[in-house]
Formats: sequence, C-alpha cells, structure tokens
Amino acid sequence: MTIAARGQTDVGRKRDHNEDSYLVDEDLGLFIVADGMGGHAGGGTASRLAVETIQARMRVAREAEPELFTTPAPLEESPLREVLREAVEGACQSIYQAAQGDPALAGMGTTVTAAVVAGQNAFIAHVGDSRCYVVRRGRIYQVSEDHSLVNEQLKAGAITLDEARHSRFKNIITRSVGFEADVAVDMMGLEVESGDRLVICCDGLSNLVDDQEILDVVSAAPLETAPERLVDLANERGGDDNITVIVVHVG
Repeated sequence: MTIAARGQTDVGRKRDHNEDSYLVDEDLGLFIVADGMGGHAGGGTASRLAVETIQARMRVAREAEPELFTTPAPLEESPLREVLREAVEGACQSIYQAAQGDPALAGMGTTVTAAVVAGQNAFIAHVGDSRCYVVRRGRIYQVSEDHSLVNEQLKAGAITLDEARHSRFKNIITRSVGFEADVAVDMMGLEVESGDRLVICCDGLSNLVDDQEILDVVSAAPLETAPERLVDLANERGGDDNITVIVVHVG
C-alpha cells in the first residue's frame, strides 16, 4: 500500500488563537489531530506536547523494531496496536507532568485521534471528541466514538440527533489526554483497501459539516485541496471553533 496525506488547521472565525495541533508523517505512516483545552497557553501546549510525544515514541519503536512497520503482522496479531496505545499514554503523562510544574498550564488537556498505517493494517487510538472516518466505495463510516456528554445522552436516548447538534453542552468532553496522569485509550483496527481515505478531524469541523458533506468533498476533491475545502465549508457555517482536518489516501 502507498500512502499520501494532506492536513490543514485554521483558527476559525470566532477564536483569537488556535489550540489545535496536527501531524502528517507519511514516512512513519502516522497521522494525528489534537484539540487542546485549558486556557490560552494550556490548550496549545497540551496539543503540541501530545503530537510531539506520540511521534517521538513511534519513531523510537520503529528504530527498535523496523519490522513492525515494514512487515506488519495480521491485524489481530500486530503489536502496533499496543505500541500506539502506549505512545498516547506516554503523551498523557508528559502533559500532566508539564501542568504540575507550571500554574499557568494547570488543568490543560487535549483530545487525541491518531492513526498509524502499516501495509494493509491501520490502527486508530482515540480519546475525546475529535473523529476518525473511513471513506470506502462511496460510503463514509465513523470509526471512533465521541467521548462527550452529548454522545452519552444520545446513547441513553435522552436527546435526539437534532437536539444533539444544537445542544449547549456539545463541547463538553468526558475523557481527555493529560488532564489526569492516566487515560483509557480506545483502540480500533481495520484492514485498509486501495482507494480508502481516512479523515481525521476535530469537532470544529464535525460540529458544522455533516458526514455526508465530508463524504462528498473527499470523494470529489483532489487530495491536495480536500482539507482546505472542508475547512472553508466549516468557516462558511460560522467557524465558531478552531478547525483541523487530515485526509489520508491509501493507494
């Protein structure tokens, strides 16, 4: 499998600074979106630390065992799943420790949605309400599940989908990386096919652009312009948050 990816981040129309960070590392097959929270300094610091720590730990893992990436095992047997999980857990500890040493960073945290692609295997590590989708054969599937108050209400049947879209609680997340020393990381694995596209985005996009619209843009636009078109669409809808999106094409 060959991989090509593009990403873009934008402050949006309502915020005065960008607390999102993202990573496109085609060489490592690693793609991350992190949406920080915790004040002007804290949110950006948390998301940056998450991206840097995960990338560094994945590089160390490849240097120690190159075959993890070059000759991946069958999906259910691959140790890459745990390598990625441990990298996110390491990021959580790094962020938490940084916050303990600086009162200006107290309480900071970040969402993390990270995908690593090796051969036909893709593993996704997820904490928070950023999202990972796979676009395949004209359909879009949400791979991750939001760790948010609104999603908990939806699952309990307390609110409808339309009420969820307009809820004043839609930005409240129930799990983040770095707010506490440890975090439970959701892990998903899938076998990718030629022609698949992975879309990783923060809620600044998914709150304003629905799944069908993401599918339409990613299916029609060239990879080089798809992230920009999605960001523009979110800004046209008001751009009330930072907007970050990565599109990964599997060939």
